Amino acid sequence: MKKLFSLLFILAMITGVSFAQELEAAPETPEAVSGPVMQFESTEVDYGEIEQHSDPYRFFAFTNAGTEPLVIQAAKGSCGCTVPTYPKEPILPGESAEIKVRYDTKRIGNFTKTVTLTTNEATPKHVLRIKGKVNAAPEEPEAVPASTGGF
Repeated sequence: MKKLFSLLFILAMITGVSFAQELEAAPETPEAVSGPVMQFESTEVDYGEIEQHSDPYRFFAFTNAGTEPLVIQAAKGSCGCTVPTYPKEPILPGESAEIKVRYDTKRIGNFTKTVTLTTNEATPKHVLRIKGKVNAAPEEPEAVPASTGGF
């Protein structure tokens, strides 16, 4: 009886090992993604420390990595100080474009804001983030005093 159980155990082990090797040997093929796919270089832009009233624009570059035209239906900033501009025409497969974001740099202090995009993708929402710190501009000296004599 012991020999029978031993034989069955060895047979089960050999069978299990051979199936495991077959599973490992089978290469995984990625599924083809159909439809539009918005692929960003980065979904966050850091303005760093900037001076008040400095350049307010930053850009988010992306590519349509899908098989159908990508349409951005809407782009909305998290507040009125963050204004996105986006391409209104469809972005064809393989083409690149950018989202332009304007932050109101007259506001002093740290900031973290978002832009929410709505597209025609299977997962239609993307959230982009901007962050940074606006430092107060140096104060302008008052007008130069008038000369009282001399020349």
